[in-house]
Amino acid sequence: MAKNSAKSSAPAINIGISDKDRAAIAKGLSHLLADTYTLYLTTHNFHWNVTGPMFNTLHTMFMTQYTELWNAVDPIAERIRSLGHAAPGSYAQFGKLASVPDAPATPPKALEMVRILVQGHEAVARTARSLFPLADKAGDEPTADLLTQRLTVHEQTAWMLRSLLED
Repeated sequence: MAKNSAKSSAPAINIGISDKDRAAIAKGLSHLLADTYTLYLTTHNFHWNVTGPMFNTLHTMFMTQYTELWNAVDPIAERIRSLGHAAPGSYAQFGKLASVPDAPATPPKALEMVRILVQGHEAVARTARSLFPLADKAGDEPTADLLTQRLTVHEQTAWMLRSLLED
């Protein structure tokens, strides 16, 4: 039997969102993925390295937060794939895409960790919020829903962490 020499290719994506809009949304979601993963790493780092009188509280809180962040990266990456684009997945790519800075090389004191995480959650919220106009313009309800879920988590977490900094 002769082999079919014609290459099979996947059919074009036809989900009611233009190629241009899918590309723009996927690019924005790639930034959100990078921010989320970077914040995950920082939060896990702080979980490992927190010390002081608030150790038990922060160690447990950080574990809850990094677990939530870890569970968030897959849906973001899978939404990028659903739009027909490759999801970034390397440290180098994340470093170029993230607006959240990497964790400090030397672990800071506990309350400075909290401040850094507040800033990180607020930065991720800004990234998510910036994508709404693209999703709305394209009628991309699944992305808008994902963004709403992420905003709820990041804004609430930032509030809870800020509460620890009040006198």
